[in-house]
This record gives sequence, structure tokens and C-alpha cells, in this order.
Amino acid sequence: MTTLTKRAILFISCLLLAGVVNAQGSTPSGKIEEGFEYRVLPTAQPVETKGKVEVIEFFWYGCPHCYDFEPDLSAWVKSQPKDVAFRRVPVAFRDDFLPHSQLYYALLAMGKADALNDKVFYAIHKENKRLLTENDIADWVASQGVDRNAFLTTYRSFAVISKARAANQLVMQYHIDGVPTIVMQGRYLTSPSIAGSKAKAIEVMTFLEDKIRKDRYK
Repeated sequence: MTTLTKRAILFISCLLLAGVVNAQGSTPSGKIEEGFEYRVLPTAQPVETKGKVEVIEFFWYGCPHCYDFEPDLSAWVKSQPKDVAFRRVPVAFRDDFLPHSQLYYALLAMGKADALNDKVFYAIHKENKRLLTENDIADWVASQGVDRNAFLTTYRSFAVISKARAANQLVMQYHIDGVPTIVMQGRYLTSPSIAGSKAKAIEVMTFLEDKIRKDRYK
């Protein structure tokens, strides 16, 4: 199978998972409304950071839409005040995607996730490195200056494997059917596909952040 074909399969797979066109569509007036630019989960999920605005991104390293959204999302996160708690949850819709989830949690455990997150995306989407086998992942991480043996010990650890599998349980709890998807305060869900564009998704996130703050004082 050619590299081009492999990349096409990854792209189509993510395209289908992301549900590029929201069934309801966005509001033509540019307003932000529940059921259009964002959804409310049927059951609110507990937040990990009390007293803060919690923002979770569900993502997959192999998804071209996640790669495309990353610069906009990172810029938004960096512009937020200290009471906004942001975290990522890697999604593996198939078992053979679990190595990407393990890669993320291993880097997180080693304190390397922030430094290497963009580089992982670049390696997969621009350098055509699939990074789906332990050996390929370890070789790539070592090329970034991380000790290979130390990484493999972390990557193979019970804690990392457990977190990677637990992440898929969160996918069901949060009703995630595509990536990238943003969940705020355990109940509000949006994404570029739901909102209609990357820019609109960022606008919706800011709207929801303000809504969450206002709701605290009702």
C-alpha cells in the first residue's frame, strides 16, 4: 500500500468520525444558540478542577482536522486567564489507534507533552510518520532528544496503559462521536464541525466561557 493511500485512509476515517457537516447546521444570523453551534450533554459530567472553567479537547493525533485546529486552539488556550483549566483527552476509536493515546500519556507523564505535542502532529501529517508501532514511536521520541529507554518504561507502564484505556470510557460518557471536540464545564459540547468553522468554534468557546462564569452567580 502506498504512503498516499495510507494517508487517504487516515483522512477519510477521521472525516467520517468527525461528522464534518452537523445535521442541524449553524444559525444563519451568526448568533450562538444551543442545538446549533453547541450542544448540552444529557447528563453533566463532574469537573476535575473545582472553581475553574474546565475545557477538555478530545483529539486523535492521526486526525487531520485535529492537526488543522491545533494552532487556533493553542492560541485561544494561551490567551485565557488562570482560572481556565485546559486538558486533552486522546481518543482511539479503534484498538490500533491506542498507541497514539499511550504516546500522549507517556509524554504527559514525562513532562514532555507541551513541548512535543505540535511535533507529533507534524511528524504524522507532514512527514508521513504513522507512529502506530512501539518501535516507530520510541525511535521518533528518541530523535527529539528524549531518552529511549526511559520513554519505553513510561510508555509500557500500567499507569499509562490504564489512562489510555480509561480515555475511551470518557468518550462514551461525554457522547463523543468525532474529533476534535471541545467539552466545557462537563456539559457544553462544540467543535469546528458543529459550529461550522474553526473560527466559529473558538467564538463559541469564548461565549460558553462567559456563560459558565455568569451562571456561577445566578
